[in-house]
Amino acid sequence: MIILGILLCIAAIGILCWLLFTLAIVALPLFVGVNASTWAFNTGAGWLGAILVGILAAGLTLGVGQILLGVISSMWAKLAIALVFVAPAIVAGYHATHGIAKHMMPSEIWQVVFSVIGAVAVGVTAYLRVAGMAAADQSGREIVRA
Repeated sequence: MIILGILLCIAAIGILCWLLFTLAIVALPLFVGVNASTWAFNTGAGWLGAILVGILAAGLTLGVGQILLGVISSMWAKLAIALVFVAPAIVAGYHATHGIAKHMMPSEIWQVVFSVIGAVAVGVTAYLRVAGMAAADQSGREIVRA
């Protein structure tokens, strides 16, 4: 029974890490959507209005980011846009890894070390996904021009 608990714990950590790496790219739209829905709810929009405003704000944030990555040709501007999307993913990766490390090891120094490693890993993954979105837009553009 103890072995089953350990295996389930490892599987849960694996699923949460996969989910973190998969959803790291939408950390900024999620943040914007939650803040917009909180603002809408506090101004009297109600639950449904707050949810709709949050979904709209998150969708617009992700859509505007993808459009800007596809339209802007300056590499420095694309890097700045990518960093705007990657920074919240790094923060989310740090806190998620810190939450896992806190349960695994008693030393606070090692918790922070592993949290920073996790933040870097999530940040690199998010950056590669944002760069992949920009490269996909560029490859489609080249096919149309040729």
